[in-house]
Amino acid sequence: MFTNSIPQSLSPALKSHLETQCNFATELSRKLFDTAQQLGELHLQLAQDLLQEWNSASQQLLCARDAGEFMSLAAAQLQPGSNKLRQYQQQLGNLVANAHVEMNRTAENHLPEASRTAVAFADEVVRKTAEETEKATQRQREMIEKMHATGRHDGAGRSRETGKQSDQAH
Repeated sequence: MFTNSIPQSLSPALKSHLETQCNFATELSRKLFDTAQQLGELHLQLAQDLLQEWNSASQQLLCARDAGEFMSLAAAQLQPGSNKLRQYQQQLGNLVANAHVEMNRTAENHLPEASRTAVAFADEVVRKTAEETEKATQRQREMIEKMHATGRHDGAGRSRETGKQSDQAH
């Protein structure tokens, strides 16, 4: 999976957070795929039902003897077709509601862990930043101390040389 390709140089907290996010995204994707599959099946079932109804209705309409019989057969076919559409609409509503419940359940299951790993990673970043800041401050102090020490030595040496030169000039 994706988490196997995460570089080893990443911090454990970041790696854990990325794995958690990947698991969350994977499960959400599975739920969405399942819902899309169910939606496809529902559409296909509606199409098959409507085609069967249309085929049956067209056979009956073709056998009509006169315009009156044709009109009465056509009117009779409207009810089953509208019932199929109403049933489809109800199944579609149930499918969407179930998908919504599943997405919420998935989020409820994964978000606490994602939040925990995000906080752990943020804590690690703060800790490492503080450590690096302290190291940089220490290096700056050492550099300033070296500069002061070098300045004292150079300053003391120059004043002696300047004093020797002025003594020799007199």
